[in-house]
Amino acid sequence: LRLVAVLRAVLEGEKAAVLKRDRHLPLSFHRRQEELKFSLGLQRLQHRVREIQALRDGPKGEGGSWCGSAVGHREVVPTASADPQELPTLILEAVKELEATKQQVLKRIQIWKRQQQLAGNGALFEENLAPLQKRCENLVEVYFQLHQQVMAASTELGAELLPRLLERFNEVLSSLVKR
Repeated sequence: LRLVAVLRAVLEGEKAAVLKRDRHLPLSFHRRQEELKFSLGLQRLQHRVREIQALRDGPKGEGGSWCGSAVGHREVVPTASADPQELPTLILEAVKELEATKQQVLKRIQIWKRQQQLAGNGALFEENLAPLQKRCENLVEVYFQLHQQVMAASTELGAELLPRLLERFNEVLSSLVKR
């Protein structure tokens, strides 16, 4: 673990040095990097939704249940039933990732709004809203898939967790619509 911590610290330092040196990179590079981060977050979120559905449905024909490993991957392990605490934990992780991905979209919307304001002063402005609209549509699609899984698993989540999750879902959707 110390080796990992040292390597991580070294890599963080190198990353900071590269970012400091390469701040002059073109805007398209930074935009592409942002797009890749969003795509990765969205794919991770879609994977979480599939994991939740697989855990809810149970492993059909495999004779096992889903079990998390130390590195975050899930594998089928032969047991009689799934850990009842695993589904709420997995759903909470997915909702956290949904909120993080929403923040990326809201940040991009805020950047677009600022660029639009600066265009009034003669700055260059890319008026194409298609990429931003595609982001919102993809996020809302995953939102509804995750919401559907949460509603289907409402009995397993309990009376305390379900209202909190639904409130977080409402906040995600309302902030997207309002902005």
